[in-house]
Amino acid sequence: MSNEKEIEKQCTDFRVMFDSLRREVGKVIVGHEDIVENVLIALFCGGNVLLEGVPGLGKTLLVRTLGDALSLSFRRIQFTPDLMPADIIGTNMVSENTNTGKREFSFQPGPIFGQIILADEINRATPKTQSAMLEAMQEHSVTSGGTVHKLPEPFLVLATQNPIEQEGTYPLPEAQLDRFFFKLMVNYSGRDQLKTILDRTTAGHNPKAESVVDAEKIVEAQQLVTNVTVADHVQDYAIRLVLATHPQGEFACDMTNRYIRFGGSPRGVQALILASKVRAMLDTRYHVSFSDVVDSYIPAMRHRIMLNFEGQAEGIDNDEVLRSIIEETPKTVEQR
Repeated sequence: MSNEKEIEKQCTDFRVMFDSLRREVGKVIVGHEDIVENVLIALFCGGNVLLEGVPGLGKTLLVRTLGDALSLSFRRIQFTPDLMPADIIGTNMVSENTNTGKREFSFQPGPIFGQIILADEINRATPKTQSAMLEAMQEHSVTSGGTVHKLPEPFLVLATQNPIEQEGTYPLPEAQLDRFFFKLMVNYSGRDQLKTILDRTTAGHNPKAESVVDAEKIVEAQQLVTNVTVADHVQDYAIRLVLATHPQGEFACDMTNRYIRFGGSPRGVQALILASKVRAMLDTRYHVSFSDVVDSYIPAMRHRIMLNFEGQAEGIDNDEVLRSIIEETPKTVEQR
């Protein structure tokens, strides 16, 4: 019984921490509640997030505000076509030892050595520079001059990209897209939200988020998330949803076979399960349900499928295919 009470207390503390972060971010960010929630879910899962939307919707402000609400080191990298890998990860420089007077190489860390990294307009950098982020996003380390340098924990990359400007941009490689936990679409604000934005920004108000969570609490919460229970039949449902994105596969639906060229990787189902665990805890449960999996499916998978020529020619949206998969994939099937 004491163990159950301890688990209940841990879940309650987690929800309190999550809600306090959400409130602090809400002081500055108007609307976009689903975007804020999903970014926080990715944070507690140890994942990276790609934010896509037209300019002026508050993507960069959201990341800055999250940095204010967390007692973590914040770094911003503005991606441009002339940005080089060494500008991100750092480089070895010749320096003089003040004690011996000898010259020696020393590593000068780049802006990647933070805990919250804003990769602004990431698709403006060349593929060579984009690839410098791969090791950091997956292994939380960088290699320079044959030496591996660990990055501080927790480590989170929040990248933004503009979908409408194509000149001077480079599509992200599939290997890098797959390293993003979620891809979130930032949409336009509504009438009431725009009124609130004007009231806050044109009337002399300057709300600011206060720091409410430190690194140690985040790492503890990330460990707590991994302890949430997933029943075999719920886990199998998540697996089948990801396998349903593989054309000509055992669980593929009609739209998959017709429009998808490549489906999701194992990282997709990992993200799906971890995000579902956080949603379960936010709903005062210590076990994952089918609804948790469904709610996490599209943001975790929309960037992990590639449409074929027919899908692109007909203007098919990735989310449309994923919604069809959810509708056609049964919750339970007989185990072999």
